[in-house]
Amino acid sequence: MKDRLIFHIDVNNAFLSWTAVDLLEQGYPVDIREIPAVIGGDETKRKGIVTAKSPVAKKMGIVTADPLYIARRKCPELKIFRGDYTLYRKRSNELYQYFCTFTPTVERFSIDECFLDMTGTELLYPDPIQLAYHMKDEIYQKFGYTVNIGIANNKLCAKMASDFEKPNKVHTLFLEEVPVKMWPLPVSELFMVGKVSSKVLQEMGIYTIGELAQVPLSLLERRFKSQGKMMHEYANGIDYSLVGSKGVRNKSISVSETFAEDIENTSYLKKILLKQADRVGKQARKEHLYATTIAVIFKTDHFILYSHQIKLVNPTNVTEEIYKASLQILKQGWKGEPLRLMGIRLSDFTHHNHKQVSLFDTEKDFHNDKIQEVLDDITDKFGEGVIIPASLKE
Repeated sequence: MKDRLIFHIDVNNAFLSWTAVDLLEQGYPVDIREIPAVIGGDETKRKGIVTAKSPVAKKMGIVTADPLYIARRKCPELKIFRGDYTLYRKRSNELYQYFCTFTPTVERFSIDECFLDMTGTELLYPDPIQLAYHMKDEIYQKFGYTVNIGIANNKLCAKMASDFEKPNKVHTLFLEEVPVKMWPLPVSELFMVGKVSSKVLQEMGIYTIGELAQVPLSLLERRFKSQGKMMHEYANGIDYSLVGSKGVRNKSISVSETFAEDIENTSYLKKILLKQADRVGKQARKEHLYATTIAVIFKTDHFILYSHQIKLVNPTNVTEEIYKASLQILKQGWKGEPLRLMGIRLSDFTHHNHKQVSLFDTEKDFHNDKIQEVLDDITDKFGEGVIIPASLKE
């Protein structure tokens, strides 16, 4: 995860900026970004609302979704322009093509923002921050509007970074920067945490992203169901989704646990990994998915988050294989410091278990799959830990 390099690029005030550039190209006498101006619907209809506003209009109290007649009351000299979605699509496509000159892995997140996977481009662009400033400035020179660029090790943090101070800025939010740059922010600013969830969190005494990051996953899942896991991972800067990929390979299955006290006992950590390997394996088996990548996530007593992963020769969803791979990662990737959190993540799935095996292994694999199904049925009925394979006992 830490080796990934992701850019999130967001056009500043896109609809108003794109309209302003188009008007200037047509000879309009002023830049509407510098006067009281909004993009909206038909002012003669009371249903028209503000969809974008200039900085000057914002200072006069006009907000997005204001009815146009209310905006006019706030600012009698207001200039109102109709939205032109044909133009916006054209500008969006133009920008997308520009991004593709830097990397083939570009994902449209919305009409005015994209993710770029810059992983592996170090030989072409040794300094990603310098590259981001070059792109930002070149976009302004070529197209006439400004963007914000967030740089991080995953999509979530890149998105959060690009939402820091605007406009026309470059920000980083690498994993080691999460405690300093993201945790002090209000929980309402965490991506995908809406007003309702934010209010509930505040009622629970959780006001900052950092406070949310320390809440045990089990508590969040009890209160927010499946959204609780997402909150827990996002608050800790965890996101494994891929840029520009669709379908099953974009999916990940993960589980993590925040410990009540810092842990550095290897034997205890192995027991945690076994429990987590069984959970993620069981979920993968339910969905008939086989992982080709296994990662273990670590968060230290100083709240430093890092991970280590391995690629498998043979895709798997078998608990024993996941556990043994996780032990290998623990041995190779854990730096030995006390841990506050640990988790396992499966990703890069296939629907088929394409093993490199001999004819004599086929029947054995079939029986292993059937045995795993029986074990899952037993744990569903009697709970986790009832049966542990002898090969996994120390």
